[in-house]
This record gives sequence, structure tokens and C-alpha cells, in this order.
Amino acid sequence: MKAHPIFGDSLIAGLLAVFDLLIFIAQTVEHPAGTPVPKPWFIAVPAILGAVAPLAFRRRRPVLVAYLVLILGMPHSWLELGVASLAALCISLYTLVTYVGRKQALVFVLATVASAAVQLPLQSGSVTELAAAVVTGALAMALCWVLGEFVGARRAYQVEVEARLHLLETERDQQARIAVAEERARIARELHDVVAHAVSVIVVQADGAAYAVHTQPELAERAVKTISATGREALAELRRLLGVLRSGEDGEERTPQPGTQSLSELAERVRSVGLPVRLDIVGAIDDLPAGVGLGIYRIVQEALTNSLKHAGPGASAIVRVERTGDRVELDVLDNGSRKRALVGMSGGNGLIGMRERAHVFGGTLKAGPHPAGGWRVRAVLPFGGA
Repeated sequence: MKAHPIFGDSLIAGLLAVFDLLIFIAQTVEHPAGTPVPKPWFIAVPAILGAVAPLAFRRRRPVLVAYLVLILGMPHSWLELGVASLAALCISLYTLVTYVGRKQALVFVLATVASAAVQLPLQSGSVTELAAAVVTGALAMALCWVLGEFVGARRAYQVEVEARLHLLETERDQQARIAVAEERARIARELHDVVAHAVSVIVVQADGAAYAVHTQPELAERAVKTISATGREALAELRRLLGVLRSGEDGEERTPQPGTQSLSELAERVRSVGLPVRLDIVGAIDDLPAGVGLGIYRIVQEALTNSLKHAGPGASAIVRVERTGDRVELDVLDNGSRKRALVGMSGGNGLIGMRERAHVFGGTLKAGPHPAGGWRVRAVLPFGGA
């Protein structure tokens, strides 16, 4: 019925027509022989069919069908051929309330009342018959109005549910795309941090080994070992990051991400390449959320990598990580040459990545020349409690 509404509505119209035709045939058969039939078949049959035929298209053109039923049903009602005209009026009213709206339905009711006000007094033989006809018609139309309101509310609710489901599907797709974009951005930051730090260490050590290979072979050998260890560590991290991009390997064991517990190893590695680093940790930071710990580690790593690149010979750095309540204050200060301070904040990928890591947790990050000399990176990362 829902897939083929015209077929279903045609079936309803056909049943009403058959019911009235059977009534007409019964009246004709029971009519006394030898007397003229009061309703000839060539008048009655078209009147019956005309009263119900528009119902086949009631859902496609509800307003037009309703008024066609009202007009074409007048002869049927006047000839008293059955219930088809009243039933068709009620079905049309129900259709208007359900599919069009109360305003059009009310106009149709007023038109029906006006038609009945003219027709019923002329057709009814007594006041009792007139009252019965008025009450019957009013109750039937009232029942169809209430039924139309109920079905219309159900249809509106169903449409709203379908719209919400469609919206939820759209939001889900958008969230999936956002999650993919965020994951790619995170991996890009991770790759930048790993590669930038490893390459900086390797370059510094390679330069030192080149100078010391003839005069200080032991120092050159140590530098080469540092290059080898740094390269292996960078490869391990790169494998971990690239493994995230592979599908079907969820069960594969991967290297844990670095966090605050790895800060000592980071400081020791930077010391081994020629930049003295003092690490001060105040408060308990080992139980921080993994994301916060990784952010702290990457900010310190990027800041020390910049110090290796730009601070110049003889420089040193101080790293201070302090937990105060539900936030962590991070301070990285080096005493390098003022040359780099004159360059100012370049806004490169490293600085942008540090800022993004801080902003992810609703924190702040400032980087710039220190009044006493050197370069300072200061970040505050709230985390909503341990």
C-alpha cells in the first residue's frame, strides 16, 4: 500500500462503490413489479462512481480531490444511493488533516457545512431526519479529524526521527573525517619532533667526529656511537608512528610512547652531544595522563633541539618541570648567543607544533629571547586533575 498508494486508494474507492451498487441492486430487486424504478441505473451508477473515483488520487492531489469529492458527491447524496458520498467526504477530510494541514482542512469543513446547509433542509422530510443527518455527519467528520491528527502526528514524528538519524549519520561521518585529520596532524607533529631531534643530534655529532677523527680518535668514536644510537632510536619511533597508518596490524606490539619518565634519558642524550642540561623536576609527574606526558616530552625535546641548533658553542640549558595542583608548568632556558634572539620568533614548524601541543590541553606557550640572554620557552598545561 505504501509503495503503491494509488492502488490502495483505488481499492478503497472500489469497495465503497461496490457497497453502494449492491444497495442499489437490492433496492431495484425489491421494488414492486410494474412500477417505474425511482432511480434509473444510467443515473445511479455514474453518481456512485463519480462520488468515489477521485479518492484514487487523494494522496497526490489532496486538496483538489477533496473538493471534487464534495461536488461530485452532491448528486449521490441527493439521490440517497448509500454511504459512499459521506465516506468519501470523511476520507478526504482525514487526508487533508494528515497530509496538508489544519488550515486547509478547516476551509474544507466550512465548505462542506455550507453545502449541507443548503442540501439537507431540502432533502430531509422532517426535523428528526434533519437532526439525525446533521449529527451523523458531524460525528463522522469529527472522528476523521481526530484520526487525521493522530496519524499526522505520527508521520511528523517519523519524519523528525528520520531527519535526526540522517543528521547523526552526517555528524558521524564528519567526526570520522575530523578524527582522521587530527590523527594525521598528530603523526605529522610526531614525525617532525623525532626527525628534527635525531637529525640535529646526528649533525652535531658528525661535525664533532669530523674534527676529532685525527686528533682525538676516542672522542670521534664516541660521537659515532652516539650517532648510531640516535639513528636506531629515531628508526624505532618512526616504525611506531608509521605502524599506526597500517591496517590489519592492531595486534602487533608497538613501542610505548615517551612521556615524563623519559625526560631524564632525553636530558642525558642531549648532554652526550655537547649541550649541558640541568633537569629540575618539582612534584609528582610520573602519574600524569599519557597525553599530557607525551606533550611535555615533545615540547622539551623540541626546545632542546632548537638550543642544539642555535645556542652556539659553550651554551647550556636548564629544564624545569613543576606540577602545581592540576597543571604543569614547563620552562626551558638556554644561555646561548644573542644572535638567535635577534632573529626573533620564526614561527616555523617546531614552534607551531609546540604551541599546538599546549593548546590541545587548553594551555599556553610562549617562546622568545630572555632579558638576561639566551632563549626561553615557557608552557603551562592544565590537565583537570591527576
